Amino acid sequence: MNLLNRNDETYMQLALREAEKAFDEKEVPVGAVIVHEENIIARAHNQVEILNDATAHAEILAITQASAYLQNWRLNNACLYVTKEPCSMCAGAMANSKLGRLVFGVSDPKYGAAGGALNIANFSGHLHQIPIKSGVFHKECLMLLQRFFQLQRDNKKTDL
Repeated sequence: MNLLNRNDETYMQLALREAEKAFDEKEVPVGAVIVHEENIIARAHNQVEILNDATAHAEILAITQASAYLQNWRLNNACLYVTKEPCSMCAGAMANSKLGRLVFGVSDPKYGAAGGALNIANFSGHLHQIPIKSGVFHKECLMLLQRFFQLQRDNKKTDL
């Protein structure tokens, strides 16, 4: 295993920890970490329910933190690690921020916008293309999401 792969796994583990925080807060368990020059400059997890804000996805919150840290909206030397393939809103924000690289855990064939349902991250009409690596800790990311949605379904059955 080369250093890049080892780092991808290390940073994805941190993103999974963020996703677990979201799970504990009854949010869809998605976590994100942004790394710039081997330094973690942002960490976030979904906070849609807590903030009553449809844009409070882990990726958006992390991009905001990273931009503030760097004092620059351009993140072309940064890598975003996220547990689930970004949606169209998040992939659009990544393209607009000129993100340097994207690594995610589990694909989302219905709503994903980094190669799943769409590919906004590498849309042929964009000047900026984002290198993508998928499947890092796929099983762990998928299991956390499945557990969350099973609990949601079980809770709805008991509410009847």
